[in-house]
Amino acid sequence: MPAEMVEDAYRPSEEETFMNERQREYFRRKLLAWKEDILRESRETLVALQSENENHPDVADRASSETDRAIELRARDRQRKLISKIEAALGRLDDGTYGYCEETGEPIGLKRLDARPIATLSVEAQERHEKRERVYRDS
Repeated sequence: MPAEMVEDAYRPSEEETFMNERQREYFRRKLLAWKEDILRESRETLVALQSENENHPDVADRASSETDRAIELRARDRQRKLISKIEAALGRLDDGTYGYCEETGEPIGLKRLDARPIATLSVEAQERHEKRERVYRDS
């Protein structure tokens, strides 16, 4: 069954036991569908980059093409890093730590996980983390 159908049919709820079997399966399918989307886009980009490899006689066209290619490759690199975060989240689903804050051990919250299924920190812990980063960056 496609992940989209599962997501339409079932939404995790605060009334349920946190990270019960059904919620874990929901997030596993969501993560796998996200990963597959990224991999599909990567394959499409590769095909586009290979077909785009034509010779541009105009210097401006060639420069524009090279800039587009560099931007696309940077985006792919970000997506590669995202895939490793998705894989880590799937690992946490397997070992039972998914959905719990790495800093406090408290549940992250279903709304946050639904919006950002690779989250490892609760909203509060994430805000503290970002505040510390700003302090170090500003000093």
